[in-house]
Amino acid sequence: MELTASLELQRDGEIAILRLARVAKRNALDDEAVRGIERVFSDLPRDVRAVVLSARGDHFSAGLDLGSLQAATAVDSLRRSQLWYRAFERIQFGAVPVISALHGAVIGGGLELAAATHIRVADATAYYALPEGQRGIFVGGGGSIRISRIIGAHRMMDLMLTGRIYNAEEGQQIGLSQYLVEAGQAESRALELARHIATLPPLSVFGILQVVPRNAEADPATGHVLENLMAALAAAEPAAQARIAAFLAGSAAKVK
Repeated sequence: MELTASLELQRDGEIAILRLARVAKRNALDDEAVRGIERVFSDLPRDVRAVVLSARGDHFSAGLDLGSLQAATAVDSLRRSQLWYRAFERIQFGAVPVISALHGAVIGGGLELAAATHIRVADATAYYALPEGQRGIFVGGGGSIRISRIIGAHRMMDLMLTGRIYNAEEGQQIGLSQYLVEAGQAESRALELARHIATLPPLSVFGILQVVPRNAEADPATGHVLENLMAALAAAEPAAQARIAAFLAGSAAKVK
């Protein structure tokens, strides 16, 4: 797959690793990079079972390249947001789990990108901010939906109104990351998680990615129907039946 120079894509068995690689710009995101992200998650090979989203350099992403806004009309910005929405939807509701490895700046559009991933691993250097309010602009990559659902609307308003910065530990406490590791270890931990996830039965993974987030927003009656159907389909899958049999025979690992 040919990509813009600001992205790198490689394979590690069943794992794809996508890295932001615009180091001189602290991996700021422009339209070309976001189109590349959309293309990657639209055309993943069928044998890829998980993706690690990482970054070169000292920072995950400093957000939107503000140069994109110079002389931009309101229509230009509307179209840019539509592009970001499509790309990030491909991550959140795509075919495989995506684990992001966060370090350094995870701010603005970079935080919006991370929020679209399913599992976020941060190292001790990570810090989070939404400086849009300080620039007189507004989030445009789905952040007012995804980030506010992770940390709450009032925390998000505080970030945008005051320019507040959360460090790695604070971000972990409020849910911006699910795992916190030592400096320089985020990508390796993300790869460990991805390799484990790649062993799970595909239909179970499909339900986790597609049903769980939708049921979090659905009315209970609709949610119960979706859950019921997914549970029945997943349990009947041969891979699941084999795992159940192994558990009953005492040969499967037990939860401790």
